[in-house]
Amino acid sequence: MGTASSLVSPAGGEVIEDTYGAGGGEACEIPVEVKPKARLLRSSFRRGGAAAAAGAGPGSLTRGAGGGGLLGASFKSTGSSVPELEYAAAEYERLKKEYEIFRVSKNQELLSMGRREAKLDTENKRLRAELQALQKTYQKILREKESALEAKYQAMERAATFEHDRDKVKRQFKIFRETKENEIQDLLRAKRELESKLQRLQAQGIQVFDPGESDSDDNCTDVTAAGTQCEYWTGGALGSEPSIGSMIQLQQSFRGPEFAHSSIDVEGPFANVNKDDWDIAVASLLQVTPLFSHSLWSNAVRCYLIYTDETQPEVDLFLKDYSPKLKRMCETMGYFFHAIYFPIDIENKYLAVRKWEIEKSSLVILFIHLTLPRFQIIDHSGNPAEGVYKTYIYVEKIIKQDILGFENTDRETKDLGSEDSIPEEDDFGDVLWDIHDEQEQMETFQQASNSAHELGFEKYYQRLNDLVAAPAPIPPLLVSGGPGSGKSLLLSKWIQLQQKNSPNTLILSHFVGRPMSTSSESSLIIKRLTLKLMQHSWSVSALTLDPAKLLEEFPRWLEKLSARHQGSIIIIIDSIDQVQQVEKHMKWLIDPLPVNVRVIVSVNVETCPPAWRLWPTLHLDPLNPKDAKSIIIAECHSVDITLSKEQEKMLERHCRSATTCNALYVTLFGKMITHAGRAGNLDKILHQCFQCQDTISLYRLALRSIQESMASDVDKELMKQILCLINVSHNGMNESELMELYPELSWAVLTSLIHSLHKMCLLTYGCGLLKFQHLQAWETVRLEYMEGPTIISSCRQKLINYFTMQLSQDPVTWRSADELPWLFQQQGSKQKLHDCLLNLFVSQNLYKRGHFAELLSYWQFVGKDKSAMAAEYFDSLKQYEKNCEGEENMICLADLYETLGRFLKDLGLLSQAVVPLQRSLEIRETALDPDHPRVAQSLHQLASVYVHWKKFGNAEQLYKQALEISENAYGAEHPHIARELEALATLYQKQNKYEQAEHFRKKSFKIRQKATRRKGNSYGFALLRRRALQLEELTLGKDTPDNARTLNELGVLYYLQNNLETADQFLKRSLEMRERVLGPDHPDCAQSLNNLAALCNEKKQYDKAEELYERALDIRRRALAPDHPSLAYTVKHLAILYKKMGKLDKAVPLYELAVEIRQKSFGPKHPSVATALVNLAVLYCQMKKHNEALPLYERALKIYEDSLGRMHPRVGETLKNLAVLSYEEGDFEKAAELYKRAMEIKEAETSLLGGKAPSRHSSGDTFSLKTTHSPNVFLHQGQR
Repeated sequence: MGTASSLVSPAGGEVIEDTYGAGGGEACEIPVEVKPKARLLRSSFRRGGAAAAAGAGPGSLTRGAGGGGLLGASFKSTGSSVPELEYAAAEYERLKKEYEIFRVSKNQELLSMGRREAKLDTENKRLRAELQALQKTYQKILREKESALEAKYQAMERAATFEHDRDKVKRQFKIFRETKENEIQDLLRAKRELESKLQRLQAQGIQVFDPGESDSDDNCTDVTAAGTQCEYWTGGALGSEPSIGSMIQLQQSFRGPEFAHSSIDVEGPFANVNKDDWDIAVASLLQVTPLFSHSLWSNAVRCYLIYTDETQPEVDLFLKDYSPKLKRMCETMGYFFHAIYFPIDIENKYLAVRKWEIEKSSLVILFIHLTLPRFQIIDHSGNPAEGVYKTYIYVEKIIKQDILGFENTDRETKDLGSEDSIPEEDDFGDVLWDIHDEQEQMETFQQASNSAHELGFEKYYQRLNDLVAAPAPIPPLLVSGGPGSGKSLLLSKWIQLQQKNSPNTLILSHFVGRPMSTSSESSLIIKRLTLKLMQHSWSVSALTLDPAKLLEEFPRWLEKLSARHQGSIIIIIDSIDQVQQVEKHMKWLIDPLPVNVRVIVSVNVETCPPAWRLWPTLHLDPLNPKDAKSIIIAECHSVDITLSKEQEKMLERHCRSATTCNALYVTLFGKMITHAGRAGNLDKILHQCFQCQDTISLYRLALRSIQESMASDVDKELMKQILCLINVSHNGMNESELMELYPELSWAVLTSLIHSLHKMCLLTYGCGLLKFQHLQAWETVRLEYMEGPTIISSCRQKLINYFTMQLSQDPVTWRSADELPWLFQQQGSKQKLHDCLLNLFVSQNLYKRGHFAELLSYWQFVGKDKSAMAAEYFDSLKQYEKNCEGEENMICLADLYETLGRFLKDLGLLSQAVVPLQRSLEIRETALDPDHPRVAQSLHQLASVYVHWKKFGNAEQLYKQALEISENAYGAEHPHIARELEALATLYQKQNKYEQAEHFRKKSFKIRQKATRRKGNSYGFALLRRRALQLEELTLGKDTPDNARTLNELGVLYYLQNNLETADQFLKRSLEMRERVLGPDHPDCAQSLNNLAALCNEKKQYDKAEELYERALDIRRRALAPDHPSLAYTVKHLAILYKKMGKLDKAVPLYELAVEIRQKSFGPKHPSVATALVNLAVLYCQMKKHNEALPLYERALKIYEDSLGRMHPRVGETLKNLAVLSYEEGDFEKAAELYKRAMEIKEAETSLLGGKAPSRHSSGDTFSLKTTHSPNVFLHQGQR
């Protein structure tokens, strides 16, 4: 085979010989068919660097000229090597050019990238420097921000501290000022007493030297405090009527008695009746005295049935068919109904119990086939069904009209547009209150003050009296003592004494029951006391239900009323330590109180908050052994039981310790002995009582003795069950509920048991419910019958089942709403409580009775916040709306929507409150009529939300629509109109539109004045109306001063209702009885004469009124001191009457006497003296005696300027009167000067009030009203 002849050496280009062949063989030519690769060519170029030359011969490879030239190989070709080389050279050139271009471009790119890199490095350095600068600036700003925030917080702290210090200084200055006023008043009182002594000495012929006799009166300026008990000119000018604006402004400017009168005296028929008569009447009618029988103030209608064998079918029919109807009717009105009867076969077994039940009963029905005189006879044909139906109709009428006092007794459904169909709370504006809370407090006061024996409280009375008389400031008085020491009895007895001896003293009391009851709810206590304060205010304002805001508003109302009330205000809270978190909810107690306000609270020694122990304390000590023994013996004598000498000695030895001399222990000990004496086992019980060393153990003995006296084991078990149910309930149980819970229980057994428990001081009645009399009785039942938690839980579950059944069968009553949610909460049943709260009628009942805080606490227990609560109610209402059909259900739905809207508004969820209120409005407009009064009610509530939301334009439009609808429905003088006008006035006040606000406020004020004539200005008027007929029963007995007083109060009450004929009858009966019992010259007779004269004046019987006033004046002049308020009162009204009748000559000496009385009462420099001088000057001007009027005006002007300041409105009014007097006398220049000064005062006052110009009864006001009556228009203007 052939081989290549030579190969190119890679190193030196040498020819490699073939060493394997034996000889030199023939060379082989290998044809080149593939073009050389560019890569090979480029490498060759790099090595060689020169062009290839022709070879020396075939098969030879030559080296180029350059030493490092291109190494190549020459292969034998077929003749095509030259074109190929040319082609390679061309390719080489092309590649070389491309390479040069590529190299240049890359070099340029590298240079450009270098320059860019340098530029970026420079930029990076610059940015790094800027970043460092920014970081430094940021740190600096951050430090400045922190220092600014710290400075802000420090400034806020300083501002808060300054605000606190300012308020503290203001309070201290107010206390200082009022204290000094009281001191000055005391000095004036002492001065008057000394003057009266001097007069008596002079009258006895003793000469007294007075160094300052000549002008001492001119050198003293006297100031009086608001507490002065005085009643002088409080109406407007003589011959004119004041505006509310002037009255309010004057009250703010000076705290004297002249500016602190009850607004009831301003206008209307009652302006002629002594204000004290009204205060006493309201106090007596609302806070019924203990001489009333139980049936007169109970919240239950008790119907006692007496029947014979012949009338047994009628009784059964009555109980089966008609008793449930009467029960539902009474529950609708908020009362209980009980039909009580005893079996016929019981002869004398329950004689004492039956007598007790008859005494408690409101109505007794005799089912007998006989004719009796002086009874209501229901005659019928003999059919039992007919007779029972007629009995039912008559009983229903009696209950409505005579027992509950409702005027409308028609049995047909009332028209929804009638006034009576408006919900009861609307009578009181936007205020929600619970009549049952008020009823409970009335009854608690009655029971607390009901004691057969005096416990030696006289020393404590003196200490309490000293508190009232002590100068301010003074912290609350703490009445402390152990459980059962008699704190409630002491306070209630002292309240009665205060009402009797100091009728001008306003007493607000609250008796707290056991813990966790409604009476111990702090927000309800504050709300009730605030309402009591508001009832003495002229207008009914909207009252918030938010507990936190209530705590803020109560001190403001207290200060507001204290500034205008004559006399002291005393707040008494009994057992305040039973209120949960009392220090948190009663923080107002530690703040400085107004100067004429006193607070008394009672606590148990063990549970008194530590911070309160520093207050002045009145501690009730145990009874001394002698008193304890005498009380027990007196109790025995009351039932004809006499203890032996040995027993008395044992009793004396026993009553030695503090626990055995405890007031409650001694009372219970006496009850036990009397009960044992009647049963005939005195020695045994006495021995057992001696073994009991405290009240709890004595209560346990009483429980066992009552249980042993029960006839059977079943009755004993029933007694235990009943006491356990009462123990675990929220507020107690009533007899009807117990009868339904235990069908096997008879009325005979139940009433006998209650009678025994009541006699042993275990149970009592409160608002128609059975409750424990004392906290120790409640604790005793827990210890005796309810040892384990399972017993308590099972008792609660029994009540839950009962009230749940009641809720499903009947409409929601206040009992179900009070008990069921509370029981669920105590059981810890969150889901069941949640479902109960979503029963819209339960929540509505709680909210409408003002139990807002209780409702919130239930939702908080469930774990829902405000928004979740609102969403739940919305969903529940939507579900209820889907099932609503018929007009009645739609009206009910509208009420639910309105209640939800008001509830959300009170929660502060204004945007969410608008939706249900708008829906309520839509439903009422559709279901009723666009002009129905309930539509106006929806508009009013919706507008109130917009006011809170600051959307005054929307609110104004809605208020005006509500006003128009109400005027069309009720007329222009209905209280609902006053409410809308008051709302508009408040709205304009918020927008600084003072003129419009004053206009609407005046109109509202006048309407409320007229409404007061008919209804009285009191939240408790519903109670007054229901008590009026019952009070008449008390006056049917023998003649006594108390009966005469009650007749006078009833006359005043009917007078206020504009029932003048009935008022005349009662006042005449009162006068006749007082003349018989007390004598014709007694001051009480003068009171009746004064009120009769006012009545005749109202009836325009002026001659008769004149005679009666003169008789009253004659009696009071002889019986009372020359400066007595009652004398001044009669002088005032007789003078006004003389002026009205045109007997000016007779009026002059009375006006002069009024000036003298005021000078003696307050000193010659007091503003009230100036007022009396102006009134006398007005009278002289009417008589054209200008020369006598001028010095009176000038003296009055000087007093006003000295006491009130030269820019006071009273100064301006007097200047106007002087200007007109000068004009009448022809001194026009002086008149112009005086009138100019008066206008400057008025303008200054207007600018000071921000544009509000109060409409006083200045001469300008009088001019506009009286131009047609007299040319001398200004001189008809007197002042209060």
